[in-house]
Amino acid sequence: MKNYAIGWDIGGAHVKVAVVYQHKIIAIHQAPCPLWQGLNRLEFAVQTLLAKLPSQTNQCHALTMTGELVDLFANRHEGVQQIIETMTTLLTNHEVQIFCGKLGLLPVSAIDETHYEIIASANWLASASLAAKQFKDCLFVDIGSTTTDILLCENNEVMALHCSDYGRLISGELIYTGIVRTPVMAVTQTVSDNGQHVGIMAEHFATTADVYRLTGELSENHDQIPTADGAEKTIEASARRLSRMVGDDFNVTELARWQAVARDIRQQHTKRIQQSCTLQLTRHSSTEKIPLIGAGIGRFLVQEIAKNLNYPYVDFSTLFTSSHDELAFNAADCAPAVAVAYLLTNVDN
Repeated sequence: MKNYAIGWDIGGAHVKVAVVYQHKIIAIHQAPCPLWQGLNRLEFAVQTLLAKLPSQTNQCHALTMTGELVDLFANRHEGVQQIIETMTTLLTNHEVQIFCGKLGLLPVSAIDETHYEIIASANWLASASLAAKQFKDCLFVDIGSTTTDILLCENNEVMALHCSDYGRLISGELIYTGIVRTPVMAVTQTVSDNGQHVGIMAEHFATTADVYRLTGELSENHDQIPTADGAEKTIEASARRLSRMVGDDFNVTELARWQAVARDIRQQHTKRIQQSCTLQLTRHSSTEKIPLIGAGIGRFLVQEIAKNLNYPYVDFSTLFTSSHDELAFNAADCAPAVAVAYLLTNVDN
């Protein structure tokens, strides 16, 4: 491979980028990008990330996205068009290819409006396809900051029932729940507190980031989105936000109480995702215990679900080699960006 293969995953809340050279990952980065606030947010995030990448001129770039769904755009097609236009402007003088679902990568010069439907929110297919090439049969599960993708793979193929977000929400292959941005009120209607079942307020007082800060499972590196109240991201501030969800006040002497509430929410969150994993596993053509491939910053839940179901677990990051012992982010953290970068290496060969 002669070129640096650079994969981009343009989300509505983050931009992720991975660099592959000589079939090894040499860099992975992520930046917050509240795209719903304007394309200038995307420009800033991409320029910030470009400053961290190798300065070599022999670069090829591949894009995949989910950001077209944000309400900045009138519809998804407009979002795809504007994201592509913005990125190609930012990547002037470099070859740019777009991930078009089952069609794979196509040069940006070949893209027209007939491709927009298969470009929209197709990043999951890039990641799952890469996992399917490594494992004949598996269940690929990517739990990110905002969403969870659950894809059955058989005979080295992704067996997706639907490709659109709408269809995947019907089939259960997409759950709009994640580790950071999901409002607590979207995870559960009640929590267990001091032996009682307490109703949750339908208010955006707290998010799953507060839950996983209190359980000690959300790293600072993955905690890039502002809190629900705009306040700090400390354990005590997270407990205070969680206390509001049940109409109570936080007292520092009761921190253990709110950590217990967080564990209860975590358990309900895990159960919901596990039920969807079980649903997809029932579609497998045999009773073989196929591996669950965990990706995304919430893959610690995939590992737990695999244990609960007595299935083997494989971390997505183990499918790759890197040229550095320490990367800013793990390959599994930014699976779609890594996946399109590796797809680009195959095009380049």
